[in-house]
Amino acid sequence: MGSQVILDIISSSFVFGTLLVMALRLNGSVTENLETYNGEVIVQDNMCNVVNLIQYDFRKIGYCLDPTQIPDPTKAIILADTDRIKFYTDLSDATHPFGDGSLDIVYYYLGPTSELSMTPNPNDRILYRVVNNAPPKGSNLGVTKFSLMYFGALNDTLHTPVANPGAIWSMQITVQVQNYSMASLHYNTAKFDNPITQSYWRQMRLVSRNLKNR
Repeated sequence: MGSQVILDIISSSFVFGTLLVMALRLNGSVTENLETYNGEVIVQDNMCNVVNLIQYDFRKIGYCLDPTQIPDPTKAIILADTDRIKFYTDLSDATHPFGDGSLDIVYYYLGPTSELSMTPNPNDRILYRVVNNAPPKGSNLGVTKFSLMYFGALNDTLHTPVANPGAIWSMQITVQVQNYSMASLHYNTAKFDNPITQSYWRQMRLVSRNLKNR
């Protein structure tokens, strides 16, 4: 009789332990899925912020409310390289929604990875946007890639840095944003071998209509 009681206790303990492990694994899996989803939302939101600003600025290359300020559209782009570009435009604000008629210089460039050595991602960088002579402004939105390709009037690829920016008719813009998932329990090892969530965007043949006004 005593042996049967011991066996019942052992069996009950085994079943309870199995159920407990299953419950812990389920809870860990749900937590990882939630954290990964949140990471993907953050990445997509950051990508939208970066892309919206880039598209707005780049489509206004060579634009000015006063067209006499840029009589030669071939001079709208000052510098064109693989990960940096500088151009003339007329920025708008709350007071001047279509610009103020004076030229602004906008400079985009990608900072080094060493600037964000404190983040978990060794590849993220700051994408800087400099307006005129103001101090460089950038934010850590997880940008890991910002690359540019330039094309001439015949869709021929122009080698960077472009020696004659006036020959640029269109460009290809590539942006990649990454974010390290907060998941650390790794219950779903097949899914979480790489904890990085990322988003990739490419604008093919972006053309500012002001560049074609020649």
